[in-house]
Amino acid sequence: MTHPLLDLPPLTAERFAAIERRVGSLLATAHDVVIAQGEALLPLEGCVRGGARPGSAALNVVTGPYGQTFGNWLRDCGADVVDLEVPFDTAVTAEQVERALAARPEIDFVSLVHAEAATGNTNPVAEIGEAVRAHGALFMLDAVASVAAEPLLPDVWGVDLCVIGAQKAMGGPAGVSAVSVSPRAWERLAANPRAPRRSYLSLLDWKERWIDTGRRALPHAPAQLEMLALEACLERIEAAGLDTVIARHTTAAAATRAGALALGGGLAPYVHNAAEAAPVATTLRTPAGVDASELVAKALAAGPGLPLIAGGGALAAGMVRVNHYGADATPEAVRDSLTALGTALASALGGSALGGSGAPVDVAGAVRAADSVWEARG
Repeated sequence: MTHPLLDLPPLTAERFAAIERRVGSLLATAHDVVIAQGEALLPLEGCVRGGARPGSAALNVVTGPYGQTFGNWLRDCGADVVDLEVPFDTAVTAEQVERALAARPEIDFVSLVHAEAATGNTNPVAEIGEAVRAHGALFMLDAVASVAAEPLLPDVWGVDLCVIGAQKAMGGPAGVSAVSVSPRAWERLAANPRAPRRSYLSLLDWKERWIDTGRRALPHAPAQLEMLALEACLERIEAAGLDTVIARHTTAAAATRAGALALGGGLAPYVHNAAEAAPVATTLRTPAGVDASELVAKALAAGPGLPLIAGGGALAAGMVRVNHYGADATPEAVRDSLTALGTALASALGGSALGGSGAPVDVAGAVRAADSVWEARG
């Protein structure tokens, strides 16, 4: 008995290459694109291990947990790492990057996360890219949480290695990702004797066995279902228009923030400045005495399937995350998330979730505030 998801013909090299080209169009890049057959940590680690080496110096910008991960990889490669750490409830500035680079002229590699979904902030990559370009360092960007949620122009911004994943704003699976590689980056990887070769982490293998041979034969069997899902994501974005998809995410973020501010009960945006908040997810601080994990569990019991999660690690007790990306970047998802959170919060505070004078939590007001943002932005 056949099954539409199991009995599939092999994915041809021609179709694989066509999907690559569509990823390149999404990123508006003229650079080579490598589609990695795994979650985005695969090409991210490949980029770090290819670009860093013993004796090199790296500036690692830390605005959340992924920046911490990159620093660990860079040190494992033997690089001398300068961590530029800023509070997780804010964004790094180009001026901070400029000062860090000026203090260490030998820095030749810079790693940055565009948007940190885990903390809800987003960084000004265009301005930072200017500083990195002027310094002459290689620039690696984690754009997994920003692609299709906010503008992303790696070539214009001077990004040498730009990694994306399909699982957030693109609305696809986590098991496939991609990286655009500039000519400068290829030169750096080729000149690094410690760069992965004959390895699943190797970008150089893809260049040698796929790109340089005219993309005629795939180096190994692709993850077929994930590739087809990536193709479907690209088709959907192209049909809607990238600007439309981005606008939907920025509106969802603005609506969620407005609703949270109107909700009351001590729930407040984790990222103080709205301009530094990521469109892909809104993070919220819980009031004193209210455990975020318990609050989310109670909200999900009333609204299973909502895009709500408690913060990770040290943030688990005090942060709630509303993941309004992909299929959840809608008025309904935002409205239902605010309602479930507000009802759970009122219960935790021992008050009413109906609003009105004297009530600590105003669910109706939160929904009205969120809906007004959607209405104003069409």
